Amino acid sequence: MIENKNIEKKSLRFIKEKNTEWAELAKDCVCFANSHGGYIYIGIEDGENKPPENQKIIDKDLPDKIQQNINNRTINVSILVNIEKSSNNSEYIKIQVIRNIQTIASTTDGRYYIRDYDVCKPIPPDEMARLASERNSYIWELQTTKKIPSTNYDFIKKNTFISEIKKSQRVSRFVKEMNDNEILEHYFFQDNGYLTNLGILWIGNRNDRASLLYPPSVQIIRYDEDEEKVWKMLIDDNYSNPKEILEKILNEVPEWQESVEVSEGIFRKNIPFFPIEVIRELVVNALVHRTYPTRGDIFINIYPNRTEIHSPGILPYGVTPQNILSKTIRRNEHLSKVFYDLGLMEKEGSGYDLIYAKLLGIGKPIPIVKETDDRVIVSIKKQFVSKEIVKLMDKVSNEFNLKQKEIISLGLLAQHQSLSAVEISSILNQDENDGLRNWLGRLIHYELIIKSGKGKGMQYSLNPELFRKINLKGKTNLKNIEDYRLEELISKDLSAYPESGFSEIHNRIGLEINQYKVKRMLKSMVEKGILVSKGNRRGMKYFLKQDTP
Repeated sequence: MIENKNIEKKSLRFIKEKNTEWAELAKDCVCFANSHGGYIYIGIEDGENKPPENQKIIDKDLPDKIQQNINNRTINVSILVNIEKSSNNSEYIKIQVIRNIQTIASTTDGRYYIRDYDVCKPIPPDEMARLASERNSYIWELQTTKKIPSTNYDFIKKNTFISEIKKSQRVSRFVKEMNDNEILEHYFFQDNGYLTNLGILWIGNRNDRASLLYPPSVQIIRYDEDEEKVWKMLIDDNYSNPKEILEKILNEVPEWQESVEVSEGIFRKNIPFFPIEVIRELVVNALVHRTYPTRGDIFINIYPNRTEIHSPGILPYGVTPQNILSKTIRRNEHLSKVFYDLGLMEKEGSGYDLIYAKLLGIGKPIPIVKETDDRVIVSIKKQFVSKEIVKLMDKVSNEFNLKQKEIISLGLLAQHQSLSAVEISSILNQDENDGLRNWLGRLIHYELIIKSGKGKGMQYSLNPELFRKINLKGKTNLKNIEDYRLEELISKDLSAYPESGFSEIHNRIGLEINQYKVKRMLKSMVEKGILVSKGNRRGMKYFLKQDTP
């Protein structure tokens, strides 16, 4: 039992009669209520799965006291509190916090919090509207306000859905053995004799789907060099459910079939400009994560040098263009479940992993994600960075069975040739130590990349041997300058400009050299007696020893 987005553990010592930190417990309850709900176990220590041996809850009225104190300190929070017995016969308190799907929970003093993995974080005032929109989306899926009888469905769509669910490898045997009505209820397509909005969207009749607020519609537009419209395809007749819309987009747009031929000796290989897996995942994201109570079409704009996918609404709470690779939150949970079980999308949190891996794996730039006031725009470049990088990534993928994260890291280094730990961590939105190590995986072990420097000056580069093997022509720059050459460069600079500070030296010898690497070398040269320093911190000046005043 590990603390995560749904579990929090506290020692029984947390309950201190008159000195109990009820405000802290109330804050935790608000966090869970505003995210996905969860459990708080009082009496189980961090890192443990069970309460201590022979632990007993002496005060049997404690659950009622907890319930009363939480009720008095929170708004829109619902909890269930019980004394539980573990398998070792020890007792603990179990607090179940119910997810608040309609309103936003808060403490009575007007503070709002949300659970982020295993941390409770305050909600900034400017994010309240975003969180409120999440509530509307969640409610929208399950609403039966149209009062469409559950028997009033499209016969073909319903039978197709049931058949595909029973054939899916992602669906458990338990679900497959249900009858048709049980399956429809399991996926929240119907409730109390009526089709939900989700059910209407997927298996409903055309007229009922058209009455939804708002059914998905897609505009695919091709532009010429002057950004004038030259072709347009509309999917807005309400005949199609989301799966059928996706299939039309993937099968009826000729641009997805275009490719470039790359030669490798006597062999030739076609590399697509827009990998179909990437287009599929981006369209699925637009269909699954859009805010359905918000008006707006999905646009797929195809330009000569790029393709843009516009999805109405803003990113889910907690997701930004900067952390979209490392953090995923489902907006329409039940619609997401349908797409996943039918094999139409990757599992939660891995969609952008796939997009990055597919693009970087064929030598293309990473997607550009932009959020405006009313939509999210994802742009994919048509061109490749270089044919040499295409060859390198193709060769490596054929020789090594790399994981997605390793392909992403190698692809980034192939395009930049060298990145500091800080730079690559920023791109991947990862911790510079443990998180980055996970993404680099076995690349160093396979000798595909090499590292140099220490701490914040750590630099990762492609192994030069890879360049030689495929005759890859790298760009000439100072990022990978060896220490002895950097030492010589600094010496020559200070010979011409004695009594210079760090920033002056760095500007003159080249800003592409990592600043931490330059600072490390200056310190080393002082320790070796080559340089002499004068002053403190930002005011420190450096001299060659023979030039010391």
